[in-house]
Amino acid sequence: MNLTETTSLALPVFVQGLALSFGLIVAIGAQNAFVLRQGLRREHVGSVVLFCAVADAVLIAAGVLGLSQALGRSPGLARALALVGAVFLAVYGWQAMQRARHAHRLTAADGGGAGAGGLGRGAAVAQAAAFTLLNPHVYLDTVLLVGSIGAQQPAALRGWFIAGASSASVFWFVLLGFGARWLAPWFARPRAWQLLDGLIGLTLFVLSALLVRHALAGL
Repeated sequence: MNLTETTSLALPVFVQGLALSFGLIVAIGAQNAFVLRQGLRREHVGSVVLFCAVADAVLIAAGVLGLSQALGRSPGLARALALVGAVFLAVYGWQAMQRARHAHRLTAADGGGAGAGGLGRGAAVAQAAAFTLLNPHVYLDTVLLVGSIGAQQPAALRGWFIAGASSASVFWFVLLGFGARWLAPWFARPRAWQLLDGLIGLTLFVLSALLVRHALAGL
């Protein structure tokens, strides 16, 4: 792949990584609720946001770069993982569509275990680590799913995919933590989450279809 081809494909690959990561990370859960809580309380927001974003970036990079070596030696395995990834994305898209049918909201009180009192910086980061690293879905989403899809990209473009996927995490956690006081009323509106879940569902369905096309093109 020459420089011109790499340049022309870099933005679409970056956007694919961005859309995929954003679709997976934006969901009501303990980690997001904890970041929102810290943002509302203005307690160690920078440290919590930095940890969550860096943890995601490291896991994404590990998944993409680690799986790319294994998949490079086995094209058949690469196609199989692409199809499995497409199924997972379709299932996640269906789940998002199901969530869009029901009213729900994200509040700081959903960050269970945070307690009512203030937290020291170390305790806040430790809780962020627990919500991030002790959740089995984080490894399925970032290492296996995002990693296997990123590993399908040409070697020259994997860095762009990692950058796009990592940028989604940075954007979301910064928005959630530092914009908490302005966004809290929006997060508490069930209709807003229904619209967002509908958009996420459509995005994941499109990415699933693109992944199927990519896998079948190699046959």
